[in-house]
Amino acid sequence: MMSKIILFSGENSGSKWILVMLIATYLSISCTKTPEVPKQEVPTLANITEPVKRDYAEIKNTGILRVITSYSSSTYFLHRGIQAGFEYELIKNFAKEHELALEVIIIGENENPYDLLNSGEGDLIAASYTITEERKEVVEFTRPYNLVDQIIVLSKKLGQEPESITDMSSIPITVRRNSSYYVKLKELQDEGFDLTINIVSDDMDTEALLFQVANGTYSATVADDNFFQASNKYMDGLIKGPMIAENDTIAWAVRKNAPDLTSKFNKYLYKHFRFSNEGIPKRSAFLNVLRKKYFEGSTPVADYFTPDIEVQRFGGISPYDSLLQTVAREFDLDWVMLTSIAAQESKFDPNSESWAGAVGIMQVLPRFSEIPLESLYDPEINIREGARILKEQMDHYSYMDSTSQWQFALATYNAGPGHVADARRLAIDHNDDPNEWESVSKALLRLMQRKYYQHARYGFCRGIETVRYVNEITNRSNTYEAILALSQSRNNSYPGVLGFKTIN
Repeated sequence: MMSKIILFSGENSGSKWILVMLIATYLSISCTKTPEVPKQEVPTLANITEPVKRDYAEIKNTGILRVITSYSSSTYFLHRGIQAGFEYELIKNFAKEHELALEVIIIGENENPYDLLNSGEGDLIAASYTITEERKEVVEFTRPYNLVDQIIVLSKKLGQEPESITDMSSIPITVRRNSSYYVKLKELQDEGFDLTINIVSDDMDTEALLFQVANGTYSATVADDNFFQASNKYMDGLIKGPMIAENDTIAWAVRKNAPDLTSKFNKYLYKHFRFSNEGIPKRSAFLNVLRKKYFEGSTPVADYFTPDIEVQRFGGISPYDSLLQTVAREFDLDWVMLTSIAAQESKFDPNSESWAGAVGIMQVLPRFSEIPLESLYDPEINIREGARILKEQMDHYSYMDSTSQWQFALATYNAGPGHVADARRLAIDHNDDPNEWESVSKALLRLMQRKYYQHARYGFCRGIETVRYVNEITNRSNTYEAILALSQSRNNSYPGVLGFKTIN
């Protein structure tokens, strides 16, 4: 199975990119007003402008929706191994309504999100994108789902609190060239405002810039007001300055040749965000809960920690990383995959109980274990017992390649060996390969239909849950691997609170 976790942060490549980086470095050092940049030297927004054909029908057929997003406090991040974030929860709810598994593609090194989208590696960009004319040339935008104000954010160490844009003449404002903030500042310059713009590399994301402003490295930057609200809860040293843009519309970006997918998104977003006849924004209860959770309320993003703190406290992903690594070595299993299973089964809650009677972190069924029930609530015992069962299933499929082994072992762990055996027999009946997961996953879906399950040895199987279970664990494991790689390799020259690229 091809990994869909794509790591990138740049907006172009080759000599053109090197030239722009040299220019950005010079400007960063000089901290003077930005000169006019020759048009041919500005990084192009996208290299791939002819999008592949992958609309809603193709997505539904695969059962997987692939979302491109950034690792940041306002979009997507891990909290004790559990996936979280405003954008993530909003699109996750859409995927659930359409019975799709959600695959997260994290933005990292040396690619750009528009190319990823138009090449078909992802299906939408959900990263708090402001709608701009330049972006509309290469992508289609959904209806908006949020309104934000662009505000100047200043360092407390500056000792000033400008009340209006006219008070900013002596204070350099640091932004990325390929951002909507730069566009707005240039518009204000053209209107006659005396502003000093300091350009930094596109590797310096908004969160990293806010961090640098908070510690006094830079005097000021620009951020969306909701981003400032969230960041201000876990960064000391920030001051809210003048507003430079009001009610910017935020939307998802989709390929231009995917009208059905865009329509599905628009219908979904209309339920959660629309305007009254008077032009007043109306939000659903669900959207208000998300806004309060991640931007406004009593559970700030600060409560969800940063990757650095996660690494220090938990070893990388979850509170049980050390134990999971130890047990995985004992049973010769992939510890990241084991962690992904634990997240799926219980969200790392040792007291978790399912309706079927499964208990603990790995949701072990007591009837399949010789361990006394009360002992299965012990995290170490439960994880080891879950790993033992998984290892038996992996060994059962030892003649397969590693990817197939995990797919079949996960399906068996979820649905039981009987239903998987029924699905493999049904695959044979349809002249499909019983050793190929794609064939068996189709058969599992057929076992939800009476004409098939009435002849199956183990009867009805809710196959859609098993197929989604396999997809979600595999995708989460890939995401964990990507986050760990990013955490280890990130550029320390641009320290951010979360440390990864944002693309607003």
